[in-house]
Amino acid sequence: MLLAIDVGNTNITCGVFDGDEMMATFRITTKESRTSDEYGFLFNNMIEKNRIKPSAVKSIIFSSVVPKINYSIGSALIKYFGINPVIVDSQMDMGLGMGDYDPHQVGADRLVDAAAAYAIYGGPVIVIDYGTATTYDLVTSDGTFVGGVTAPGAQSAAATLWKSTAQLPEVEIVKPETVIAKNTVTSMQAGIYYTLIGQTEAIVRQLKEEAGEEVKTIVATGGLGNLITAGTNVIDLYNPNLTMEGLRIIYERQVGKSG
Repeated sequence: MLLAIDVGNTNITCGVFDGDEMMATFRITTKESRTSDEYGFLFNNMIEKNRIKPSAVKSIIFSSVVPKINYSIGSALIKYFGINPVIVDSQMDMGLGMGDYDPHQVGADRLVDAAAAYAIYGGPVIVIDYGTATTYDLVTSDGTFVGGVTAPGAQSAAATLWKSTAQLPEVEIVKPETVIAKNTVTSMQAGIYYTLIGQTEAIVRQLKEEAGEEVKTIVATGGLGNLITAGTNVIDLYNPNLTMEGLRIIYERQVGKSG
């Protein structure tokens, strides 16, 4: 089995694959202060909770946008699984061309999402990841990663709203029943939600105009991706496991090249 790990700024998302089939997925909070033993315990425990024996994991791949914890993660995987993981690097073959884009200037998570979107749906494709930051990236019909937009994530933007004002409470990010709010909580929810919808529609429209060819698919992923997809017709589909699928696809490319 393959253990795929994506280290994000807020959460570490993990998936366990048996061939092409995802057997389990789970998340743990990203904390720089955790030791390798703590991470090793958490990975083992979560795998067991999903009724999979940790000893069944025979290969591991991980990507990260939090360099400070890479050593702890890597050490945990070697110590607790006895496996040297494949670490996603912008220079490795992901099935994408980079054109004029400097691969050192783009996060591993964006490249993994783009690789998955192109491999699964073909191109041109726009992939939107609603994570700690919201990213919009375009991959052309020939598999070239053109680049895109990095915007504040919904949670980050919302937190700024209530942390910067004395009388605004913390609220859950949901779609309100109407945009005309009758109280502070729903007015904030309307503002956050429809700002996301408006941002999505405006950026997608501009990306399509500048793409130079008709965009075939627009796919969303990330924690709030399903909520936003349901509220606009500019997104074709929501794939919550896009990053995990991308890690699996990249791992298989690496194994194929080395084999």
